[in-house]
Amino acid sequence: MNNELFKPQGLIQKADRRKFLKMGSLTVAGAGLLLMGCNDEDNMMPSMPGMVNLGSGDVGILNYAYALEQLEAAFYAEVMKGGYFANANAEEKTIMGDLEKHERAHREFFKAALGTNAIGNLEVDFSSIDFNNRTSVLAAAKTFEDLGVAAYNGAGQFLTNADLLLIAGKIVSVEARHAAAIRDLINPNSVDFAGDDLIDANGLERTLNFQQVLTAASAFVKTEIDFSQLPR
Repeated sequence: MNNELFKPQGLIQKADRRKFLKMGSLTVAGAGLLLMGCNDEDNMMPSMPGMVNLGSGDVGILNYAYALEQLEAAFYAEVMKGGYFANANAEEKTIMGDLEKHERAHREFFKAALGTNAIGNLEVDFSSIDFNNRTSVLAAAKTFEDLGVAAYNGAGQFLTNADLLLIAGKIVSVEARHAAAIRDLINPNSVDFAGDDLIDANGLERTLNFQQVLTAASAFVKTEIDFSQLPR
């Protein structure tokens, strides 16, 4: 562990926030093995207009992750166009730019990996977020990043291919770094970065199941997501 990143008062000094994020960036080019784990038994069901069906097996779980990465990438794309970002200081612009690049990379990674099994583009609704307001943007970012971590934690147990589980572990570590950085922006030089409110008595991060995650995400996604073929 790089002790220079961590201070007694909190997570990181301002000058090191981006360094902290860069440590967790996903090297997509090195992960081309991903869809070797998806087989013909992972069937995709036809979707109705205004709906996507995630499918079953590993394909279904990857589409689940792809749906969440679509949501996060779309959110940060809007952040970059809003008044908060335009008026943010240089440090926060850099951080938000890094987050946008990471989430876009995750989205494109899953899209390419799934190929013809990929769900279509989701229609999002961010009308409840004021992209001109720092508090609103950071609160939404915290929601998305915390949700992403809990989603990967809950879904990983159902992956049958070890290579896919390895990739999921790499991505969730990036999402966790995002969550820590956002919490530090909201309350600098505090211990909030650790997310103690999401960690149980055994020191384990919370997990959410498919229904819990997609119900929470539905506040921002207009497309209906059929996850009926995923494990219960």
